[in-house]
Amino acid sequence: MSTARINVDECVVLLHGLVRTDASLNKMASALSSAGYATININYPSTKQCIESLADRAVNSALSQCPNGAKVHFVTHSLGGILVRQYLSVNTIENLGRVVMLGPPNQGSEIVDSLKNVPGFERIHGVAGVQLGTDGKSVPNILGPANFEVGIIAGTRSVNPILSTMISGKDDGKVGVDRTKLVGMTDHISLPVTHPFMMRNKTVIRQVIHFLKNGQFE
Repeated sequence: MSTARINVDECVVLLHGLVRTDASLNKMASALSSAGYATININYPSTKQCIESLADRAVNSALSQCPNGAKVHFVTHSLGGILVRQYLSVNTIENLGRVVMLGPPNQGSEIVDSLKNVPGFERIHGVAGVQLGTDGKSVPNILGPANFEVGIIAGTRSVNPILSTMISGKDDGKVGVDRTKLVGMTDHISLPVTHPFMMRNKTVIRQVIHFLKNGQFE
């Protein structure tokens, strides 16, 4: 990919997933920078606070680092997508651009339903992990439909066949394809990638950049 001059009029905020760090999105961040975007790859303590607190902390930190007046896009993995939904449910970003979510549990995770009461689950995954169930009171299911441009990429390959037995339909080892979908979404595609590594896949990265530029996937 050729390197483009950074356009300070467009900023992309990257938000990693649960029990991950910003390092998981380094390859994506590098590709977005090469495509000409000002890129902010935020690290946040995903297992230390509830979703509501994490959303305020991570998004506000990112916005403070974006160039003044820039259009703000988001690229998220897993929990990161729920943080964006949570933030936008109570805040307005006047210069909001487009959002791309990778493997988001937009309708919750059946794995959380099965394992949340297992000893050690909350210690490892934190309060935010417990909040990602599929019941009507889970955070993803009370946030409502998207009122912003959002493209969603779901994975269809699993590196954990045991966890996949807990999920209905096709899945990426953590989230079912159907549960990534969100009412009001702009576009949705499924690719043969796994939940832990989809953000490093060349095809996924290409599709992310295409959506940011065009408002739809290839």
